[in-house]
Formats: sequence, C-alpha cells, structure tokens
Amino acid sequence: MTTTWVVVGFALFIVGLLISVALHEIGHLVPAKLFGVRVTQYMVGFGPTLWSKRRGETEYGIKWIPLGGYIRMIGMLPPRPSDDPNKLRATNTGLFQGLIDSAREAALEEIRPGDENRVFYRKPWWQKVIIMTGGPAMNFVLAFGLFAVVMMGIGVPVQTLTVASVSECVKTQQEASRNPECGPSDPKSPAALAGLQAGDRITSIAGKQVTSWEQATRAIRAHGAGPVTIGIERDGRPMTVNANLIAQDRPSLDDPDKIERNVGFLGVAPLIVREQQGPGYVVSQMWEMTSRTAVALVHFPEKLVGVWNAAFGGAERDLDSPVSIVGAGRIGGEIAASKAPVDDKITGFIMLLGGFNLAIGMFNLIPLLPLDGGHIAGALWEAVKRGWARLLRRPNPGYVDIAKALPLTYAMAAVLLAVGGLLIFADIVNPIRLTG
Repeated sequence: MTTTWVVVGFALFIVGLLISVALHEIGHLVPAKLFGVRVTQYMVGFGPTLWSKRRGETEYGIKWIPLGGYIRMIGMLPPRPSDDPNKLRATNTGLFQGLIDSAREAALEEIRPGDENRVFYRKPWWQKVIIMTGGPAMNFVLAFGLFAVVMMGIGVPVQTLTVASVSECVKTQQEASRNPECGPSDPKSPAALAGLQAGDRITSIAGKQVTSWEQATRAIRAHGAGPVTIGIERDGRPMTVNANLIAQDRPSLDDPDKIERNVGFLGVAPLIVREQQGPGYVVSQMWEMTSRTAVALVHFPEKLVGVWNAAFGGAERDLDSPVSIVGAGRIGGEIAASKAPVDDKITGFIMLLGGFNLAIGMFNLIPLLPLDGGHIAGALWEAVKRGWARLLRRPNPGYVDIAKALPLTYAMAAVLLAVGGLLIFADIVNPIRLTG
C-alpha cells in the first residue's frame, strides 16, 4: 500500500505541475494575442507531440516529456540590418555570426504576408514586458492561491498555551535517540515534579501574564535554573504550581541551527491546533517565502556542489538542496505515503506545489536568455535607449537586437540542461528523504 501511495503522490504532483506549466504559458499566450502577436504553437512539455489540435492560427498540444512548455510567437528576432553597399561585407563569417544568421532566417520563415505588424519584435517595449512577465506572474498568482487555500481554508498549525504532554524525565538528545523511554534512574522533569498535567493552560510565568506559547517558552528560558511560580488553569479553575527549573542546552527559537546554552527547562509540550488566517497573513508569508526563495537562488550555484557530492560521492543530501521535477515528485510521493493525518498530507502537498510555483516564477525572472527575464531585460533596455534618444533629440535607435545574445543564450541553455540532468540524476540515486 505504501508503494501505491508513493506512486499516487508522485503522479498527482506531476499532474499539478503540468497544470502549473500550462497556466504559465497561458500567462504569455493571452497578452500576446491581446496585443496582436501571432502565436503559432501552445505546447505543454517538450519532445515528440503526444496530442495536438489546431484552433484558428494556433496549434495547441501536449508533448511527451513533461519538463516544461512554451508558446511560439512569430518574429521573436528582428531581421538582420541591411548591408551597407559601401562596405565589402556588413557582417563577418564567424561561427557565432553564422548561428545568429541561421536563427534570423528561421524566424523570418514563419512570417507571412500581412504579418508585418504582428511580429513580437515590432511591439512597443511595454507590451513585450507584459507578454514575457505574464508567465512568471501566473506562477506567483498560483502560489498565492495555493498558500491561501492552506492558510485561510485548512488553517495553519498554531501552538496554544494548553499543555499537550508532560515529559516524565529529563534526557539529553543523545540519550533520547538511544532510548526514548524513561527508566527508573532517569531524573524526573521539573514539570512532572511540579504536578503539571496534560490539559493545563499556562497563564503566567513568575507572576507575569503570557499570551502565547512562544512568550511562555522565552520566559522560562530567560529565567534559567531555579524555582519559579507558574500560573495555570485546570478544568476552568485558576491555580499556581511551583516548579524548580533546570538548565539545559536547547535549539534557538530564532535560529534552529544554533544552540542556546544553559537556558531554563520545564518539560512540557504545547497542544497544536489549526487556525484559519486572514489575507494579511497570507501576504506576509508570501513575502517571507519569496525572500527566502530569492536568497536560495543567489546561493544556487554553491548548493549544486552539495548536489554533485551527494550524486557522485555518496554525501548526505541536504533537506534544502535544490531538486528537479523528479525529486519534487518523490517528495510528493513520500507525503502521500506518510502516516500523517489526512489534513497534514493535503497541506504538505499543496504547500509543495505552491513552493514549486514560486520558485519557477522567480527563476524565470533571472535576466538571462532563454529565460523570460532575458526578454524582459531586452525590452527594458530598448525603453531606456529610446527614452535617452528622445531626451537628447537623437534618431530613434530602433529595436534591441537580442539575436546578438544568441551565443550566450545557447551557452545558458547548455548549462540549464546540464544542471537539470545533474538534479534528476541526484534525485534518482540519492534523493531527499523526509523520513529516515
């Protein structure tokens, strides 16, 4: 049954991702058609065509390899400037120039009589920006919508001031990993000695009222070792208990990778419930996750070193390691096969898909061709050049010739293919595992 759920989870994630890709391309398709650009193809996937149907001037279809998608607009590259008859040759015959000229010729072959004003390169710069931003914008909208479903609909886990469990004894992390059960020789926890019980609601620490579990935890840690009075409600009746806190090393509340030394320790765990949040919470979380994703993209190259070591050196794969569609699908499978409650499975799956959409949207905004951000950068540069020419009353500089960046584009495409291959290989031989 576990294997079946892994397959189901993997398949559901792939379907969800393909829907995301399809909507990403619709984000390009709709404004392109709105601004009069002729779109010849709308495809989800790459490689041989699995299914297609022509409607009007556009062929819509699905291809066999579910690793992306594209729309094909005519006139993405401007024609080569006319040769100057006073010169022997206006262009050189180098390898890169040959690639550029071949790409121009291929682009010109799609243009039919009457299409002169329907080519992409002739559109105003702001229309180009809108067309190319539409795809990533759709990913951001999808991510926000998926996060909103979880946070506003299902709810997010919130620590309450109600005690869910009381530690019977005190163990170090090493001792607990070897034997989590309490033995006769293990010292009692301060909470157990004070008589705290599951269901008690903490109201104050050392005479100071607390309104959240985090506030109570910080007060206990700041108090350090020694006696403290804890106000509680038990069965609706207010009362106090006296606990003798001990000093322990605990993970920092602000940075779980750091350890706080000799902080106060009581030995209780909170009751966690799901609470529905408002739109403001979704916006704040979206901003925080976007910031974290931006930082992750900056550190992406160095993360690839760890992926390489995991793939070919057997090193442990970091949980925050970048993954391919295969790795993300496996994570979806693990979520589906886990023993977590159904609500947690649904939440984890939706958040995974939302996070992937956020990452795809931000990655596509990197200002390098063939990514959407490269075309956006070209359109913005065209706006700057035209504006500067008008300011100085110079002749119109014309369209930005992104064809000149094709050698860099081919190199970037090769890098993306290599990185994608590395990630897929690593996700097969040494994948990220949510459980041991």
